[in-house]
Formats: sequence, C-alpha cells, structure tokens
Amino acid sequence: MLPLRDDIPSRRYPVVTWLIILVNLVAFGWELSLGPALGDALLIYGIVPVRYTVPEVARLFSWPEQLFPFLSSMFLHGGWTHLLGNLWTLWVFGDNVEDRLGHGRYLVFYLAGGAAAALLHIHTNATSAVPTIGASGAIAAVMGAYFRLYPHARVEMLIPPFFLGPYFVVPAVVFLGWWFILQFFNGTLSLLSDPEAAGGIAWWAHIGGFVFGALLCSIVKVKKFYRRHYEDEDMPW
Repeated sequence: MLPLRDDIPSRRYPVVTWLIILVNLVAFGWELSLGPALGDALLIYGIVPVRYTVPEVARLFSWPEQLFPFLSSMFLHGGWTHLLGNLWTLWVFGDNVEDRLGHGRYLVFYLAGGAAAALLHIHTNATSAVPTIGASGAIAAVMGAYFRLYPHARVEMLIPPFFLGPYFVVPAVVFLGWWFILQFFNGTLSLLSDPEAAGGIAWWAHIGGFVFGALLCSIVKVKKFYRRHYEDEDMPW
C-alpha cells in the first residue's frame, strides 16, 4: 500500500519535516560518494545488533561510538526505492503530526521514535551482524502518532504494482491499522525463521516505532497544546 495524500491541511509550515527530508537526501548523496567504502561505513554508522548484545564485540567500542548509530542510522538508506518510499510517507503524515506537536517537540519525538525502534530491533535480532539503516522506524513512530491523533482522516492510496490506479480512499485508522497488522505478521514470521533471511526488512523496528508513537501521543497532552494555539477553530478530527 502506498499513501498518496490525506485530507487534512497543515495550519503551520512543516519546517522540521522538510529539514528531516533534506538531511536524508544529503546523507544519501554522501553514501553514493563512498563507492566501495560504503559497506564499511554502514558497519560504523548503522545499527549492528551484536555490537550491543555480545560483550566481546561491545567492548571494542566506546560509549559515544555505541550511541551515535542510534542517530546516524535513521538518516541512511539502502537505495533509491528505500529512500523515496520513506520520504514520501514522511511527507504525507509528518506535516500534520508536526502541526499538532509543534516544531521542537516533533523533532524530539521523531528522533526518540527512531531510537525506540532501533532498541526493539536489537532485542529481536540479538545475534545479527547485519547493519540496519533507514528512517523507517522513526517514520513508523510518526505513523503511530497520526493513527492516534487523526484516526478519522481520509487517506488516498494505491496498491502496487498498479501505479495508474485504481485509487482507494479509506479512513486513516484503516490504512495505518492494516499496515501495522502486516508489520506484526511479517515480524512474527521473521522470529520463526533465520533472521538473516528476512529480506533485509527490520519488521520489529517498524512495530516498535509505531507503538512508541501511538502510546506517547496517548499519554502527552497534545490536544490541550493544540487547543491553546487554535482554540477558536473547528477540529472535526
């Protein structure tokens, strides 16, 4: 499923969402410039579970070297399809979540969501030596927040490979709920099989990010914050 657009306009310009998109593009340009050295760079800047779960490996790295991949990994991607798919999804859902949370809180939320996703990936793939990269976990947190904050929004989508249609319009709660079910189903299958044969997709990072976003936006007082800024405006969603 590929989301095309939603029906909720942003009240404020999504500065942080655009900044995140720009940083991802610059980072991908840097990846392309590395050539054959890219593999070594991903081992340094990606999330490699055994660096955290195997004491003999962990002691080879200082604590800043262990912490930095939680940030750097979410701005690296494995190819154009990976990059553009992530950034488009972020654009569809991120502007509204940023609008609701505010620019500063949204940036902290995005980075924390990516870190939470990485932690669950490490926990569920403890023996893996494969570096994990991508903004998918952080974007899943944004999707979880959207699921909680805008369940009745309408999302226009298409189903690949039928890129010329037909197009479908469904409530956000249906689109995002079904997306989460697919992640959970595939994530469960990955636990029952060889982790290295999971197709290179960090299913549990997606699950962890989504749950983090949905739960956090259920706890913090985002509605009160939003009404303080738009108290005279209608909010049907």
